[in-house]
Amino acid sequence: MRRPDHRPGDARPALLLDADGTLFPSEEPAFEASTRVTNAFLRELGSTEQWTPDELRQRAVGRNFRSLATDLARDAGRTPRDVGLEAWVAREQEVVTTHLAATLRPDPEVTAAVRRLARHWRLAVVSSSALARLDACFRVTGLADLLPPESRYSAQDSLPVPTSKPDPAVYTAAVAALGVPPAAALAVEDAASGVTSAAAAGIPVVGILAFVPPAERSRRAADLVAAGARTVGKDWELVEAAAAVAHLAALHALTEDVGGIADRAPALARWSPVSTGGVPR
Repeated sequence: MRRPDHRPGDARPALLLDADGTLFPSEEPAFEASTRVTNAFLRELGSTEQWTPDELRQRAVGRNFRSLATDLARDAGRTPRDVGLEAWVAREQEVVTTHLAATLRPDPEVTAAVRRLARHWRLAVVSSSALARLDACFRVTGLADLLPPESRYSAQDSLPVPTSKPDPAVYTAAVAALGVPPAAALAVEDAASGVTSAAAAGIPVVGILAFVPPAERSRRAADLVAAGARTVGKDWELVEAAAAVAHLAALHALTEDVGGIADRAPALARWSPVSTGGVPR
């Protein structure tokens, strides 16, 4: 568990960025690679069902493999320990990370937008993906310097018990570690599960459609708003505009929250009641 990362003199509010599908178009290649492991897992469970990458994406967008596999095992009357879940999670992570490292490339538009946003916001990454996968993606997309390891929060690796969005635990942990109240942060998400996660943690959310397939954008935008997004942008230019509008309120919340981190610290020692695979403690 990380200690608060508030730096004296840094008066910027926090911009919390989802990774997959938000900062880079990793979802399609990730599901291509993950499908092989997921279908092998289904066979292990005794299922005759086999999914295409698109079918997997529709079922699992915004969630990690651990969350999906846990649900599949329980639906089959098995426990995570019984099916050797940790070995399957490690296998899927290795396969997908290797594929993404060979597939993703830098996107100048994203890099420029993130660099501009960093002038006014403290940047952090809040993701359901494992830290090793995030590290590979940031290295090959050229974002590693803008979003270094100490600014990354993973529902898979950064919490006492691994979980996945839409559980708000990873967002709750991120704002506590950064030393900011939820109202002094802004989340950027491309999936309804991520919007739900941030909104449940009390964090305002902007939706982004930059890497959503064009045919799905209208439906996705409606889903993001229904999940709690305050606005939805089709590209990074519109997200920057929304962030500019939200900045004053976030800055005000930051200056009003003297000592707020002390009040929120106990949340890091508990577990969300909607956690996948974890139990309250």
